[in-house]
This record gives sequence, structure tokens and C-alpha cells, in this order.
Amino acid sequence: MKHLTSTAIAVVLATVGLAGGAQAQAQREFRIGMITPPAHVWNQEAAALGETLSELSDGRFSIAVFPSGQLGNESTMLQQLQTGALDMAWLTTAEVTTRVPDIAALHAPFLVEDIEGAAAILRSEPAQEMLEKLPAATGTVGPCFAMTGMRQLLTRQPIEDVGDLAGKRFRITPAPAIRTFFELLDAAPAPMPLTQVYDALANGQIDAIDMDFESIINFRYYEHAPFMMVTNHHMFGMVALVSGRVWAGLPPEDQAIVREAVQTHCDRIIDRFVAEEDDKLARLEDVDGLTIVKDVGPEFFGDVVARWDAMWAEQTPYVARLRELAAGL
Repeated sequence: MKHLTSTAIAVVLATVGLAGGAQAQAQREFRIGMITPPAHVWNQEAAALGETLSELSDGRFSIAVFPSGQLGNESTMLQQLQTGALDMAWLTTAEVTTRVPDIAALHAPFLVEDIEGAAAILRSEPAQEMLEKLPAATGTVGPCFAMTGMRQLLTRQPIEDVGDLAGKRFRITPAPAIRTFFELLDAAPAPMPLTQVYDALANGQIDAIDMDFESIINFRYYEHAPFMMVTNHHMFGMVALVSGRVWAGLPPEDQAIVREAVQTHCDRIIDRFVAEEDDKLARLEDVDGLTIVKDVGPEFFGDVVARWDAMWAEQTPYVARLRELAAGL
């Protein structure tokens, strides 16, 4: 066998180095799943995330956005994240509460008075601790929380007092903590995908929904549910997720790029909702045929908040922690 000369060895090593460098610098398109439509703030920021990733990675990274539940509902997308079949998804916090019960504390009724308080909670230290529980519980990495505003009540018939909510079939986002709130009102919670809500209101399959201003406007739910109570009864969060399998396959420097880019757009989403919430209410006030009752606070709901806290404080210490934090805002 002939021995390689020092020059030949140098050439081989250089070739291997170039190959490794090329692999490290490979192009990558991240697939991100969404349940919201293209016009939604989340989707706008997901598209902008592609630009940020491209800039931070010198053009190596891009995003392909799949809106409106094209890849399935949130539970299906979470399963795809776990297997690595999907790279990223922006899911409601409701979906992950079944796997990380502590996150249910973010759905505590009347935790905060307004959207500014919600923003502070989502950026708080306890919220960051919740994100650290995601890898072991869900097989995903959660760089950050964002939001889709505060939840309001929209009904097909006028509501005069809390007793009028009893027996009403309420579409809810599937989550035990949200279900508890409506069960304590003696309402009938009806989990349902976002894409089915408009038709369900139109044909009387459901009587009411709890929904944020953004989605009420985008989906025109008021056309079949013309009575709105501005309750701000709970914040509605979003958690940005990356597949744990995908994350593990990225070198540390690329993990840092993804984390920075996603965090940038989580912050933008929160800032946009805070800045635009009053304007969205003003737009709804201009809708013909929509009756709005403002400033419906926790006192309207009697002892429901205290009863909810008593039930969920047994399941997670974060209920008490977030209540204490919110009281100081």
C-alpha cells in the first residue's frame, strides 16, 4: 500500500473540512403549522419570521407557513412535532395544558384586568419556568409565549345575568381549565375546531363562544352571534414550539439563531395585540347590529372565580403564584 504524502494528506483534510463546512451551512426550510388564517396576526408574524431567520442565517434558513389547520388540529400538529414530521408550530396554550398542567394557570379567570397585564404575565419569570417543562412533557422546545388578546363572550341571545348562561352550549378551545370555568357557570362546553365555529353559530349548533377581538373580526362571528360582553375573563396565550428532534439536530449556533428569531416575533405579537386592542374594540363598536355591553367584571360571575381557583390550586402551585404576581401589577 502506498503511503500518502504530507501534501496529499493536507488535501484530504481540507476536502473533509470543506464538506463538513458545507453541511453546517446547508439550506433549511422550516415547516410551521398554524390553526389561524393568513390574515391573522400570528400568520403575519410567521411570514416575517422567515425574513428574520434568513437575515440571521445569511440566507440559509427560510419558513413555509401552513395556515388554517392545513396540517390538522393542534393535537395532530403536536404529535407531528414529537415525531419530527413538523419542524415548528404556534399553538394555543390551551393545547399544551393537558401535558403541562402548570400552564393551565395562564387560563385562570380574571387573572388580569387588561391586555397590558396579560403581556406582563406572559413575559414573567413563572411563565418562563413553565416553558422549561415542555421538552420532557411534550418532546418540544418552547422558546417563548405570545398571545391573541383577551377573551370576550359572544352570544346568539342577550344575556341579562349570569343565570342566563346556564344551559348555553358554548364553543370552547379544548382545555380542562377552560372547560372548568364554563361548567361552573352550568353552561355546556363544546370543544370545536376554529374553522367550524362560524357555521355552528349559523345553524344553531352552538349558542355562544368565548373569543378574542382579532378572531371575532377576522371570522365575522357577530353575524350570527350579535351580542357581545366585554369581559376580559381570561387571557389567551400562544406558545411557539420547535420539534425536539429537529432542535437536537441543529448545532448550537443554529439553535441560537432560531431562538432569537422566534423570540423576536413572539415579542412583536404581544406588542401588536397590546397596541391594537382598543382599536379592535372600536371597530366592533361600528358594526351594525352588534350589541356590546362593556366592563362586565368578575362580580357578574358570582363565586365562580373563587371556586375555579380552589379546584385548580390543587393541581398546580402556579395559580397562587400568578395571582400574587398579577396583584402587584
